[in-house]
Amino acid sequence: MAVVPALDLRAVDPVPARPPSNLEAEQALLGAILFDNAAYERIGDALKAPHFYEPFHQRLFAAMEEHIRKGQLAEPIVLVERFRRDPAFEELGGLRYLADLVDRAPPAANAADYARVIHDLALRRELIRLGGEISVQATSDPENSAKDQIEQAEQQLYALAETGASSTGFMTLAEALRGAVDMAAEAYSRDGGLAGLATGLIDLDKMLGGLHSSDLLILAARPSMGKSALATNIAFHVARNYAWEPQVDGSKKTVNGGVVAFFALEMSAEQMAMRLLAEVSGIPSDKIRKGEIDASEFGQIRDAALEIQEAPLFIDDTGGIALAQLVARARRLKRTTGLDLIVIDYLQLIITGGRSDNRVQEVSEITQGLKALAKELDVPVLALAQLSRQVENREDKKPQLADLRESGSIEQDADVVMFIFREVYYKSRTEPREGTPEHLAWQEDMDKIRHIAELIIGKQRHGPIGTVKLHFDENITKFGNLAREGRFDPH
Repeated sequence: MAVVPALDLRAVDPVPARPPSNLEAEQALLGAILFDNAAYERIGDALKAPHFYEPFHQRLFAAMEEHIRKGQLAEPIVLVERFRRDPAFEELGGLRYLADLVDRAPPAANAADYARVIHDLALRRELIRLGGEISVQATSDPENSAKDQIEQAEQQLYALAETGASSTGFMTLAEALRGAVDMAAEAYSRDGGLAGLATGLIDLDKMLGGLHSSDLLILAARPSMGKSALATNIAFHVARNYAWEPQVDGSKKTVNGGVVAFFALEMSAEQMAMRLLAEVSGIPSDKIRKGEIDASEFGQIRDAALEIQEAPLFIDDTGGIALAQLVARARRLKRTTGLDLIVIDYLQLIITGGRSDNRVQEVSEITQGLKALAKELDVPVLALAQLSRQVENREDKKPQLADLRESGSIEQDADVVMFIFREVYYKSRTEPREGTPEHLAWQEDMDKIRHIAELIIGKQRHGPIGTVKLHFDENITKFGNLAREGRFDPH
């Protein structure tokens, strides 16, 4: 028979270090609540039973929580029956253990401090666990790329960081009023009196009051109407006007414009940059691409590039990005640089990872996710959407809410729904034969509407609906303010 060699206990420590925990803090908090159930109200919603290290303490806290929430008394004599068959309870001393917790209970006023200690240690244990999982996955999962693993790890870490922070509980009317008055004061002090981010389009800003934090705004249209152009114009205007002031804690507070994240799922970052160069230089992007420019125009382009390169506009042109990745990248930018506006071009290109045969459900997940992201990061999210073909089959081509593809969830989750309509797009397809009276009349009509676009606000949760007329220059794909009596400001 082979002899089993003896273990060399000096080679390794046979007793691994105990994970971060503080049993005394757990006992102190449990004792405080057992002594005075009102102490439970002091610890808020962040602390849960799994945050306790000792398994019996987890069960005891869960039982106390259940009794208190039902309006019942949670004290040793009441709870002892529940744990009479619990081996750990008997091992710790049974009723004597609960009585000792009460005897040594600290003042109820200290309950919140003990809860914070327990919660912090629980997060540390979870960090250690996550670190181990990340290490194992990195060494044993070659199928998953390193980038994907980083994205997953970041999502897990962010979820851990937000533990206990997502639910703020009830807010008194006085607190809500303070926030509303602060918002009104900021709007009053701003040029133009806008509560939200200015788009640079005067009539649109008047209708919306700017782009408001935590709002999901949908901009929808048929192809070639200028969705991407308008979104780019707005994003660049916000980034170009960014100004901030330092705070006492070292952070930055945005006082004008903002940092913008632009998820360009359909065009490349270079294509978007080309549009911006055309917009600022005034030279058509088609001419820039073909190289049909002279030395003077090249100088204009160079000057435009120098002018706009410092704007905090961050472009992610990952095609078919997953919703979870989009959320993780937005959170990262918010944390590292700051973030004031998210633009997505366009909504139906986002991947959810769900069943592709139920597109309506997928789009519902996307809109719910984007609305949740807007609230979580406290920024407006402007998402572009494609309209269905049924618009083309009607005599009146102006889009309606019902024309949204998978419209139910989009319309329901959005705070604002806007449509772009350019009559010239449809009029140009009805050109009569040249040389006829009809062609002359058609040409006159085309001249009148060539640079006019309508932005139809079909839904606004906090304001009026209606139509805003804009100027559109298709050569440089730029929307601007429409010249009208008493004002001329096409740009």
